Amino acid sequence: MDKPTTPTAPSAPRASTPPWWKRWWRALPPSRQDRVATLAPVLAVLLFLTVIGLAMTYLHLEEQDREQEAVTQDVEYAQQRLRLRLLERQEQLMRLARDLSSKEIELADFVFQAESLINQYPELQAVTWVDNKRTVVASYASPSAPIRMMRAAGATLSAEDTDGSFDLARDLRQPIYSRPLGDEPHQTVLLLQVPLSDQGKFTGTIMGEYSIDGLLRFGVPPEVMAKYAVALMDDEGRVLAGNLQTPSTVQNLMPWSKSPQEHQALVSPVGNGLVIKAQAYRTSQDMVGNGLVWLIGALSALTVWMLLGTWRHTRRRVQAQQALITETNFRRAMENSMLTGMRALDMNGCITYVNPAFCSMTGWTEDELVGCTAPFPYWPEEDHEMLMSRLQDEIQGRSMPGGFEVRVRRRNGSIFDARMYVSPLIDPDGIQSGWMTSMTDITEPKRIREELTASYDRFTTVLESLDAAVSVAPLGSDELLFANKMYRLWFGTKGGGHRRLIDTAGNLPSTTHDHDDTVDVFAGMPTESLTDAGAENAEIFVEDLDRWLEVRSRYLTWVDGRLAQMIIATDITPRRKAEEQAARQAERAQAASRLITMGEMASSVAHELNQPLTAINNYCTGMISRLTEKRITEDELIGALGKTAKQAHRAGQIIQRIRAFVKRSEPNPSPSDVPQMVSNAIELADIELRRQHVRMSSYVAARLPKLMVDPILIEQVLINLLKNAGEAINQAARPPGERWVELRVAPRQVEGQEVIDFAVRDSGKGVPDEMIGRIYEAFYSTKSEGMGIGLKLCRSIVESHQGRMLVENIYNGEEVTGCCFSFWIPVHSKLRPGDRLEDGTDTSDSDRERAS
Repeated sequence: MDKPTTPTAPSAPRASTPPWWKRWWRALPPSRQDRVATLAPVLAVLLFLTVIGLAMTYLHLEEQDREQEAVTQDVEYAQQRLRLRLLERQEQLMRLARDLSSKEIELADFVFQAESLINQYPELQAVTWVDNKRTVVASYASPSAPIRMMRAAGATLSAEDTDGSFDLARDLRQPIYSRPLGDEPHQTVLLLQVPLSDQGKFTGTIMGEYSIDGLLRFGVPPEVMAKYAVALMDDEGRVLAGNLQTPSTVQNLMPWSKSPQEHQALVSPVGNGLVIKAQAYRTSQDMVGNGLVWLIGALSALTVWMLLGTWRHTRRRVQAQQALITETNFRRAMENSMLTGMRALDMNGCITYVNPAFCSMTGWTEDELVGCTAPFPYWPEEDHEMLMSRLQDEIQGRSMPGGFEVRVRRRNGSIFDARMYVSPLIDPDGIQSGWMTSMTDITEPKRIREELTASYDRFTTVLESLDAAVSVAPLGSDELLFANKMYRLWFGTKGGGHRRLIDTAGNLPSTTHDHDDTVDVFAGMPTESLTDAGAENAEIFVEDLDRWLEVRSRYLTWVDGRLAQMIIATDITPRRKAEEQAARQAERAQAASRLITMGEMASSVAHELNQPLTAINNYCTGMISRLTEKRITEDELIGALGKTAKQAHRAGQIIQRIRAFVKRSEPNPSPSDVPQMVSNAIELADIELRRQHVRMSSYVAARLPKLMVDPILIEQVLINLLKNAGEAINQAARPPGERWVELRVAPRQVEGQEVIDFAVRDSGKGVPDEMIGRIYEAFYSTKSEGMGIGLKLCRSIVESHQGRMLVENIYNGEEVTGCCFSFWIPVHSKLRPGDRLEDGTDTSDSDRERAS
C-alpha cells in the first residue's frame, strides 16, 4: 500500500520593493506633501489648457498663412496687370512721340490720335504736346477730366505742374513718370513725360496724364476688387484711390478678433511713388468652436481657482512666519545701505548702536564705538568742551530742531564738517529709551556754498561798478527784483523808473539794425519764446536827468520761475551831442560847398545876367530916343515895354534860382518831383557849361515816382557832377565836336529794390585807375585848384538818403573816352518828412568797395 503523503506547509510570501515614486512621496515632510497634493491638479489642468491652446494656435497660424499667401498672389497679379496696362499706354505714347519727332503727323492728327487714346482707355485723362520751353503746343483732355487738365495752346507749364518730371525727361531722354500729383484724395493724377527729339536735339515732351482712380477701376481685375479692399497709395501711405478698411470696421467688438490679411507692392514702372495695397474682407467668426474652447477654459479656470484657494489657505501659516524674518532683514538692509550716519544713545549718554555709514565716516568699527561714553573717540580734542555741552543739551532734550554743525575727527586724524539732527528714541511701549542722532557730511556742500557766495559777491561788484543803470522787474508789476548802484542813483529804489523807461522806449522806433526782432513789445501775455528773442534798443531823453539814454530791454526767466524784463540804460548824452555837432558841421559844409560852386560859376552867371540887362538897356535907350523924337506909337511902346519886362523877369529868375540854391537851411526830406529837381539843376549848371562850350543833353524817364529827399541837396549833387564833367572836358582839351555832357535819369532795380538812377556821362579823359579808390577822400582832388570836398560831400548827401554813388570810366577798346558818375536813390525810402538826415560817410569797407 502506498504511504500517505504528508502535506507540506506553504512558504511565507516574499516582501516586494515599493516603486521609486512611493519612496519619494514617503520621504517628503507633511507640509511638502500638502503642497504637492495641491499643486499637482493645478499643473495637470494648466498642462491641459496649454495643449489645447497650442493646438488652436497652430491651426490659426496655418490658416493665416494660407490667407496671406492668397492675398500676396492676388496683389502681385493685380500689380502685373497695372504694369502691363501702363506699359501699353507708354508704348502708344512713345509711338505718337516718334511720329511727331519724324514729322509724320501734323497738329490735327496729333489731336485726333490723342482723342482716340483717351476715348479707348478711360484711365488716360489728357494728352498734351509740350515744347522745350514748357509751352503747350496742343492738348486734348477727356470731357470728364478736371478743369486743371484742360490746357489751352500757348499756356506755359511751371515746374510745380510737372513735379520735375519734365526736367528729368529732358536730361535722361527717356520716358519719366512723376510722383502722384494733387492734394485731394481720389483726384490725384500721374504724369508720363515722353521726350521728343529732332536730330538728337530735345524739342519737348508728350505728357500723358493718368487718373489714379481710373487706373484702379480699369487696371485692377474685377475678381480682385470683389475679394479685397484695394487702394492705390503714395510712398507716404496716403490713399490716392480706392478704400481700405478703417480700424472700426476691421476690429470686431471682441478684442481677440484677428486683423485682416493685407499685402502691398510697388507699381512699376512708376517706382516708389505708387503702391497698390489690398486687404482681405474679414470672414465670419466660428462662434461654435470658439464657444466650446472658452467653455473648457472657463471650467478649467474654475478648477484652478478652487485648488489655488485651498493652497493659499495652507500657506498663510508659512507666510506669517516669513513676514517677521523679511521685515527684520529689510530694516537691517535699509540701515546698512543708508549714506547718513545713525547713532543711538541711552538716557545716560552711552552709545548703544551705530550703523555702517557712521562707522565709514569716522573710521572706527561698531565694536569700538558701542558702549563708549563721552568724550567719544571721534571728537576733536580742541572741541571737547563745546561738544560736551552739546551732549548735555541733547540728553536733557534741549536740541535744536534744525540740527547743528560740528567738526568730526576721523581715525586717521583728518577733520570734516558734519550736521547732526537729534530726535527721541521711543520703544514699542511708548517709553523713551534714548536718543537717535543722524549725521551728514556737509564738507562738499559747505565748500560749494562758500564758492557761490564769493561768485555772487564778484557778480554784484561788477554790476554795481557799471556806468549803466541795470534793473529787473516782473512783467506787469512795479516790483523791483534787482537794481544796481547807477539805477538807484538815477531813479531811487522804486520800480517807477523801470516802468517809465519801458513805457518811453516802447513809444519810440527801435534802433536795432543787426537783425529783425520778432518780439512785439505791445503783444499780449508773454510766452516762453520771449526769452529767446533778441534785445530791443531805443534812445530816449529823460528830462528829470537832462540826459539821453540808450535803453536795451530783454526778457528773461527769474530765479523763481517768473517771466521778467531786464532794462539796461546807458548814458549816451556825449555821443548825441557829438552827433548833433557833426550834423551841424555837415550842414555848414554843404552850404559852403554850394557857395563855393556859385563862386566858381560867378563869371558865367555874370555873363548870363549881362544878356538880359543889356537887352533891357537897349530897349530903354531906344524907347527914350523914339519918345524924344515922337516917332513911336502906343502899340510899339507897349510891345517894347513887354519885351523889357520879359528880360527883367528872366534876370530875376536867374537870381531867384541862385538864392534858393545857396540859401542855408535845415535838411528837410519831403516828397520831391524828380523832373523838377533835374530842371533846376540843369538851369544853373548849363550857364557854366555854355561858357566852356560844352553841349548839354538830358533824358528823364516819364512817369517817375516822387522821392523822399531834400531837393536842394540832390540839386547840389547834380550841379557838382555836371560842373565837374564840364571841367574834365575843358581840362582834356577836347575838340568842339567831342565836348558833350549827358544826364540820364531812369528807374531800375538794385539789390531787389526799386531805385531812381541819376547818371552823368562826359567826354573827358576819365579818372586814373590808381585814383578811383581815393576819389571820395576828404581834401583829395585831381584838379590843381580843387579843394577835395565836392565829391565827398556828394557821396555823403547820397548815402544820407540811403543811396549809393558809383564811378566808372568809359572805354572805346583800351582807350578811355570819358567818365560816368552815377548815384541812385531808393523809391521806397525809410525817411519821413521832418527826419534828420544822418551823415552816411561811415559806411563799411564792403560798401565803399562796391561804390568804387
